[in-house]
Amino acid sequence: MAYNKFTLDQVKEQFNLITDSTLNLFPEVNAVEVSSFLSKILEQFAPLALAINTEKARSELIVAPMLVELRSLLHNKISFFSGITFNVDTKEKLTGVCDFIISCSTEQYVLTAPVVSIVEAKNDNIINGLGQCIATMLAAQRFNEKKHHPITPIFGAVTSGTEWKFLQLEGQTVYIDLAEYYLHQPGKILAILMHMVTKATL
Repeated sequence: MAYNKFTLDQVKEQFNLITDSTLNLFPEVNAVEVSSFLSKILEQFAPLALAINTEKARSELIVAPMLVELRSLLHNKISFFSGITFNVDTKEKLTGVCDFIISCSTEQYVLTAPVVSIVEAKNDNIINGLGQCIATMLAAQRFNEKKHHPITPIFGAVTSGTEWKFLQLEGQTVYIDLAEYYLHQPGKILAILMHMVTKATL
């Protein structure tokens, strides 16, 4: 079973997870200033991505530019990978392709630990992407442990490009953010992503 085959019920049952969706995870994270470069890209590309209306278009035209901006805001101290195979645990069926992986390493040619966050791009159904995202977060948790860089929490996001839902994995509990964020809040979305990386490096 690849990551994209996991539903929320399946991943909870297989890995004995508890989910908590009652908390606003990032209430004190303040928006950052977005560069004019990203603003222009989103202004031009977002309508095109929505008109094409595929996961690939949303991923390439909205999500990827956001993550490039994140890397720039963090002075290129992170790496991010797009559409790479992330086979971590065949026995547990934690295999397949991840849309985006963010690592605290500056190594950009090979994925190295610690993996901080997984971002999964969906066409329009955020809820249906939760199981897939959690499965990849579990894989990141195991990947870091195997590489002797265990960190907690592991973060994740499911996004349609225009809508973002954030998750946090600590032990056997997955916190699904009560709040949702939208493309007209790029500074807040980027601030949350920056918070994830910063928390992992403390």
